[in-house]
Amino acid sequence: MLLHLRITVPGDRADEVHALLDEHVGVTHLVHLRGVVTRPQGDLVMCDVARESVDHLVDELQRHGVDRDGGIAIESVDTSLSHASEQAEQAAPGDGADAVVWDQVVATADEESRLTLTFCAFLTIATLLAALAIVTDSAVLLIGGMVMGPEFSPLAGIALGVVHRHRGIIRHSLRSLAVGFAVATVLTVGFALLLRWWGWADVGDLLAERPATGFITRPDRWSFPVAFIAGVAGMLALTSSKSASLVGVFISVTTVPAVAAFSLGVAFGDWADSARSVLQLGINVAGILLAAVLTLLVLKAVWRRAPRTLPRRLTDAPR
Repeated sequence: MLLHLRITVPGDRADEVHALLDEHVGVTHLVHLRGVVTRPQGDLVMCDVARESVDHLVDELQRHGVDRDGGIAIESVDTSLSHASEQAEQAAPGDGADAVVWDQVVATADEESRLTLTFCAFLTIATLLAALAIVTDSAVLLIGGMVMGPEFSPLAGIALGVVHRHRGIIRHSLRSLAVGFAVATVLTVGFALLLRWWGWADVGDLLAERPATGFITRPDRWSFPVAFIAGVAGMLALTSSKSASLVGVFISVTTVPAVAAFSLGVAFGDWADSARSVLQLGINVAGILLAAVLTLLVLKAVWRRAPRTLPRRLTDAPR
């Protein structure tokens, strides 16, 4: 599993950066183009790097001030048909699927945790679907709302901000969650009032037996363990190359459904269900955040102790 590094570096430090890259076993297809960068002026150095070697390389480049005076771009390599690439991946310590590129993870979390119209739109639509699922007791609609909800990204952003002491990500994430859930709640309450006015739904739908969705307003001893396990899985998916596993995380947590149940309770005057929904939401958020923080701490400890690079002279890896 390879990543492509595109590095802009001042000309007086380019040879030093080239030598740094050339000494690492996970680096291959190394290219140095002198004087081709015009803004800011400098050299362009490019290479393919085994994923498990990227984090350490980026740290070294930052220590050389490359991110300050030039730039570092990290891109995914979908397919590489190269014997040299295969040997570089084999020589690099660890496994690419387990490797964490912290700068990439933090940058992604920072971007996805920001409050945008798209975030509010998806969260609102997810909450509306979950509200309809509760009224009709439809597991299919409920799963649709869970999968569509984007709230896990800000929760992951808070955890990353705590572990990496990045206050900016924490602020962005908290603002996104607060405003996003507020907008979704207000619009869902309005939608529920329309349903009641049309005669399509009333408080009886909430009080009736709901085998498929009743668990939303009945938090029990399993609520926290499920949220905790989902939080662990979510952070592992975000920090590795297994992002497809996030779908299972979305379906496991009861955040959006709890907001939907709260909104319906407010609209129909069922304050007991609203209170239980808030409790369910709090339990799930607490479980996810605790699991996410602990998972990140474990990953940082593991990768701090793991050998992340070896001098090329100790291996037979190709250039």
